Amino acid sequence: MKRTFLAFILTSMLLLPNLGVARVYIDIGSPTFRPFPIAITGFKDLSPVSGDIAKSIHAILLNDLTISGLFEIVEQEDFPQWQFKQRLSDEECQEWLESGAEALAWGTVLQEGSRINVHFWFLDLIERNLTTGRYSGEVGRFREIVHRIGNEIIRQVTGQKGVLDTQIAYVSKYTGNKEIHSINFDGHNAVQITSNRSINLSPAWSPDNRIIAYTCFRRRNPDLYFADLSNKTHRLFLGAAGLNAAPAWSPDSKRLALMMRRGGSSEIFLINRDGSNLAQLTHTSYNEASPTWSPDGRRLAFVSDRTGSPQIYVMDLASKRTVRLTYNGSYNASPDWSPRGDRIAYCGRLERRFDIFTIKIDGSENLMLTSEAGGNEDPVWSPDGRYIVFSSTRSGNPHLFIMNANGTNPRRLTRNEGGETQPSWSPRTDSE
Repeated sequence: MKRTFLAFILTSMLLLPNLGVARVYIDIGSPTFRPFPIAITGFKDLSPVSGDIAKSIHAILLNDLTISGLFEIVEQEDFPQWQFKQRLSDEECQEWLESGAEALAWGTVLQEGSRINVHFWFLDLIERNLTTGRYSGEVGRFREIVHRIGNEIIRQVTGQKGVLDTQIAYVSKYTGNKEIHSINFDGHNAVQITSNRSINLSPAWSPDNRIIAYTCFRRRNPDLYFADLSNKTHRLFLGAAGLNAAPAWSPDSKRLALMMRRGGSSEIFLINRDGSNLAQLTHTSYNEASPTWSPDGRRLAFVSDRTGSPQIYVMDLASKRTVRLTYNGSYNASPDWSPRGDRIAYCGRLERRFDIFTIKIDGSENLMLTSEAGGNEDPVWSPDGRYIVFSSTRSGNPHLFIMNANGTNPRRLTRNEGGETQPSWSPRTDSE
């Protein structure tokens, strides 16, 4: 996808000497996690003709940091007197600290024709570490600029950029047919990707951000298709008679694992991205489904009913040694391996309802993240491992929700009639 519309310069400076590198303040997975208090002043409009874009940027940034679940936004009524400036004195920093803020963000906006330039400042009020950045791009895409500013602020307090600029693909019946759609992390910019009026399932976003693989019944067979995100074309990738479903990309985007039917059961196969070297990975008389890769590409987790009920197993690809991972619950499915490599999310049935769980790779620390809120399925990790998107019927029809990786701060993402299921999270669009 094109990324040339933005130019970015980021610098960091210390207001006081010998303070070193800014510390990482928060870890969302820590049991002692608390939201980080931040104040965000308005963006000063430097444009020859003043408009509403500065207010819009301020509002979007406030929303981005709020829905990240990482921040506590200081109310404007608690602000000390503020006039735009590039640096703050010690006395002014202390005034902001007394307002409850531990960091301050502000900026300027300059619109010239169809272009926009945004300059932002982020000040660590405790260690007095000041970070500044400049972004420029097309006015019509200013929301993406704001997401990148938010990502940089998140990096300042966590040590890792955020996922505010990412998208989530999913299956929706909004048009009356099961089509693939996508939506931004903040719930904006919903886009329909397929429009073939058939049944489209299991979207899988490639790690290189170029392709969404999906299963489609347009030829009256569950075939595997590629949607090219650069030119918006669709092509048949694998059309073997029978089942070609549940695609999962390898971390290097060079291979896919998928489910195919052989005889009377489904098996896990591997295939190269160019369609070569189709190889059967599992060889059982049971049903094997829903593969997911470890971040290092050396193992696969998948679902098998070889012990009588669907459970999650992990296979070492070199030795083919397979071990059972889940034992709790009568039905465990839809595994997704965390990009941090330490846990697998899945949906499990307890007392006639599906909920979302995570479990360590050694089978320990099995955590239940949802409960008493409808049926919850299809968990998928964010590319930074901080969040999980999932489908839930807690509001009636199935819709997508996002929660922190520890199950806190759930929020609804989609609201279309007909419902949304089977999410797939895109990679980040900007590098670390």
